[in-house]
Amino acid sequence: MLFLRRSLVGLFLFSVTLGLMAWAGGMFWGALQERLNREAQVRPARERVVGVNVIEITPATVTPVLTAFGEIRSRRTLELRASAAGRVIALADSFEDGGEVRAGQVLARIDPTDAEAALELARTDLAEAEDELRDARTALTLARDELAGARSQAELRTQALTRQRDLQARGIGSAAAVEEAALQASSAEQSVLSQRQAVATAESRVDQAGNALSRQHLNVAEAERALADTELRAGFDGIMAEVTAVEGGLVTENEILGQLIDPDALEVAFRVSTSQYARLLDESGSLIDLPIAVSLDVMGEDLSVAGTISRVSAQAGEGLTGRLIFARLERIGGFRPGDFVTVRVEEPALPDMVVLPAAAVSATGEVLVVGADNRLDVAQVQIARRQGNEVIVTASDLAGARVVSERSPLLGAGILTRVLNDEAEEVAEGGGRAGRPSGPGGAGGRGGAGPGGAGPRGAAETADASAGEMVTLDAERRARLVQFVEANTRMPDQAKARMLAQLSGDQVPAQLIAQLESRMGG
Repeated sequence: MLFLRRSLVGLFLFSVTLGLMAWAGGMFWGALQERLNREAQVRPARERVVGVNVIEITPATVTPVLTAFGEIRSRRTLELRASAAGRVIALADSFEDGGEVRAGQVLARIDPTDAEAALELARTDLAEAEDELRDARTALTLARDELAGARSQAELRTQALTRQRDLQARGIGSAAAVEEAALQASSAEQSVLSQRQAVATAESRVDQAGNALSRQHLNVAEAERALADTELRAGFDGIMAEVTAVEGGLVTENEILGQLIDPDALEVAFRVSTSQYARLLDESGSLIDLPIAVSLDVMGEDLSVAGTISRVSAQAGEGLTGRLIFARLERIGGFRPGDFVTVRVEEPALPDMVVLPAAAVSATGEVLVVGADNRLDVAQVQIARRQGNEVIVTASDLAGARVVSERSPLLGAGILTRVLNDEAEEVAEGGGRAGRPSGPGGAGGRGGAGPGGAGPRGAAETADASAGEMVTLDAERRARLVQFVEANTRMPDQAKARMLAQLSGDQVPAQLIAQLESRMGG
């Protein structure tokens, strides 16, 4: 009986299982037939909307800035050379690299023994020449006195001859007396000639002594210069550089001992291309004295100083192109010759120009303009300058138009867009209203805050909250808000920067805090 009862129960369960399987199979087959016979439902296609940031075209006068790299130089540099050969016996304390010296200061002394001995010898020769000149002048005076005496004696002899001739004519004198008087007169004349020769010789001696004295004066002056050359003096106030001399060392004549640089007479030399140089000329072709700004990056801090363009090099340089321009600096500003600096030149102003981000303009000068129906159109602009991440273009015919600030492969003519800048302003004015949904397929969908932070609409909520209650935040709360804003990758950089600037203040608008904490869930 037990075996029969168990057999009947098993048979019953097997029958129930088969029934359930058959019922399930029927349901599955019916559902499959219904699905196969159902008409396909096609969803209507919705146009994709792309969010963009725009810039309104407003022509204005723009001053382009030309950026170049240059080297600081000194307009006044003096090579210190040894004027005499010998041993260096003394050096100034400031005769070292970087030492500051004053004009006229003795920088180095070379052993003056030989120069002093030569000077003493020249002075001795000068004294002998002076004595010789004095003796010659005395001899000349005596010779002139003797000539005067000879002439007086000759006159007396002539008078005696005349008297004897008168006596002979009256028959009183004799011929012998007349002849004797004539001989004496002739002898007196010969004596006068001899004395004149002596005077001429004395005068020649005086001239020779004078010339010898002049030569000795020159020798003394030369010896004094040679002695002075043993001292090396500074020609002007400056700073020492490239010093090679050492005390006790031997130097040769004209050997370079160092350099003296005037730190107050600095200039910068920088090279520009020929086309850039052409923009720095006036109508007559002369270089314009444009203002410049020179900066040097020193461990993250910039040394900056202003200057003015002064001149251009006379030649391009062998193997070089462009033009080498020099500009004077208004002050030292911590610069030193040899510094590699950045030079920014303010070019002549350009009227009716627009400054756009470089990402907004294609290589062919095309920009994307948002029309009245928020669809993109392609417009052409003329590029006048490229400087850094910005482009200066001529777009006077596009005045008032809205240009996409950053092109991307998703953007093109006819694309429907959603202007994020306008939404940011609306949210700011509306006190943080929830974002309305974008079109299907748009960038970002609904603008509400997601788990990771604010969406595009939430990112646009950058109300500056200039009016209303101001709240003082504690350090922990402020750090939590700053961290939330910085972690939001969907917020525009401009809006993020504005929020962080407000959060860094001593007091923060309560409206801004409420907007952020509502999206943080706080």
